[in-house]
Amino acid sequence: MEPVTEQHVYKGRYRVTHLIARGGMAQVFRATDLMLNRPVALKVLYPELSIDQNFVERFRREAQAAANLSHPNIVPVFDWGEEDNTYFIVMELVEGTSLAGLLREQRTMSPARAASITAQVAAALAFAHRAGVVHRDVKPGNILITDDNIVKVTDFGIAQAISTEDHLTAAGSVMGTATYFSPEQAEGSLVDGRSDVYSLGVVLFELLAGRPPFVGDSPVAVAGMHVRDSAPSPRQFNPGIPSDLEAVTMMALAKNPGQRYQTAEEMRSDLLRFSEGRPVQAAQSRGGAFAGSDATQAVSVIAGERTQAVPIQAGPRTDIVRRRKSNTPLVAVSTALAVLLVAVVGYFFLSGGSSGTMPNVVGSSITDATATITAQGLVVGATQQVQSNKPAGTVISTEPKAGAKVTKGQSVTIRVSLGISTQPVTIPDVTKLSLSDAESQLNDAGLTYKVAFTSTAPDGASPNTVLSQTPAGGTQGRTGDEVTITVLAPGSSYPVPNLTNKSLADAAVLLGQAGLTLASTQGDECSNTIDQGLVVASEPAFGQPVTSGTAIKLILSSGYCSVVVPNVVGFSKAAATTSMQNQGLVVSVTTLSLADSNCDGKAGEVIRQDIQPGASTLYGSAITLTYCPPS
Repeated sequence: MEPVTEQHVYKGRYRVTHLIARGGMAQVFRATDLMLNRPVALKVLYPELSIDQNFVERFRREAQAAANLSHPNIVPVFDWGEEDNTYFIVMELVEGTSLAGLLREQRTMSPARAASITAQVAAALAFAHRAGVVHRDVKPGNILITDDNIVKVTDFGIAQAISTEDHLTAAGSVMGTATYFSPEQAEGSLVDGRSDVYSLGVVLFELLAGRPPFVGDSPVAVAGMHVRDSAPSPRQFNPGIPSDLEAVTMMALAKNPGQRYQTAEEMRSDLLRFSEGRPVQAAQSRGGAFAGSDATQAVSVIAGERTQAVPIQAGPRTDIVRRRKSNTPLVAVSTALAVLLVAVVGYFFLSGGSSGTMPNVVGSSITDATATITAQGLVVGATQQVQSNKPAGTVISTEPKAGAKVTKGQSVTIRVSLGISTQPVTIPDVTKLSLSDAESQLNDAGLTYKVAFTSTAPDGASPNTVLSQTPAGGTQGRTGDEVTITVLAPGSSYPVPNLTNKSLADAAVLLGQAGLTLASTQGDECSNTIDQGLVVASEPAFGQPVTSGTAIKLILSSGYCSVVVPNVVGFSKAAATTSMQNQGLVVSVTTLSLADSNCDGKAGEVIRQDIQPGASTLYGSAITLTYCPPS
């Protein structure tokens, strides 16, 4: 960490003090939030990139993507902005080091620690994927480890919403870090969460073996290896790696996305099984045989870890959907005819032109189901073990389903029961909890869960907070049961929380918990009911619909308002006191003696007030009335 020569203050609020790191798109500084008096990390886009609207848009989208993700293993984003054509993001300052820095110091890690770190990253990715965001640049430099050994994932600079086209990368290239590319990413194809699973598999490989699976003399060469070459076994480089952890690594590194873990949560679960000394599903589904375990080792020049644009790689894989490319009509027609010819030849000669229906193997043992499926000319592609109320070891479903049209050689996924749960459990009430806290409570209770999204926001709703659950909390169930928890869909509107009577610091925390940010400047107005310095109102107003990341301007009380003193001379004591109290004044009464000459002819009346009628004074001020008693 280097002190900066000029401590620039962004937006009059964030004072830069130290340079932490330089990345592919930006520099990261340590800064002080002058408003909340706390340290933050400030990520500033390189000036030469600020003139490129594509880079600016990618930078802006990083802030939006990360601001919507509230999870213990994800670095939160507090704010973002622009000043003099310089763009920046304000994030939590993580006190610790990056995984890349640890690897430079240690080269390899113990299997237990490697599994623990990777499981925490998988938890972060699983949460992001459920929110519709694919990271696309998972690598050691984007994985931070706090001084308390908590893992946090950062840098969603090239993340994109699932099933949303990314138009920000120049035609013919793809953004990312070549060492950690998935094959489909290197080919410029559409990606989903399984691409992040592959990249995380590369990270796990490197933690165990002391080097990534593919190294070469240029990023282009490494990207090509991801597309064309089978990954070597990490045990070639470190024979002490446990076979189960090797199985997890190689399943994550499968070339075909359909043969990897289908979700980051599945990979996390297998890593936790390894950590607990239980058999992992990867070893069972792959039978301990890994494609490419005898592959020739690559040259020893590492391609580096910088995020950059790499030319799209041509490869033999045809199991993924590619990006549209602009070709001339002649090339397009020729390509279409060639693909059609290959398809026709493959259909009639490789599969014999045969087709049929998927056999029903539900209720069969794994052995019998495999035999039946194989006899039909099909291939068992993956075996998934799930909790159910069916006997252990029996098939509970297949994909494709029984009776579906299939062709010879088609891959089939079978799901096998782990057995009937015999432990009763009270389902916890996780409504109003954060999604991560709800996940922890359900996991601790031995339950599984599914996330459902809604765009309807009730009062008090905020992103990543459980709005409802089925079954309800307090319901009796059994371990392994599934609980559906409903949260706001990304991008939904929800009401600004009521922050009345909160201090500025407390209100800022509550806004952050609600997925909102504090505006750079606040307002003030007088208030006769709220103490000075506390929140009176907000812009947008409390209860108004907003979306995640909206900046909220708070209106703070400047103290009591001024009031006009009424004229109560000649009033009875009771009427005068009521009139003054209605203006918020504190009344005291001095009663004269009837013998006092000032009371002549004025018995039972107020004859004097110490603040003149029509004068202005602060709400709550004291006023003294002089009164003559009745005769």
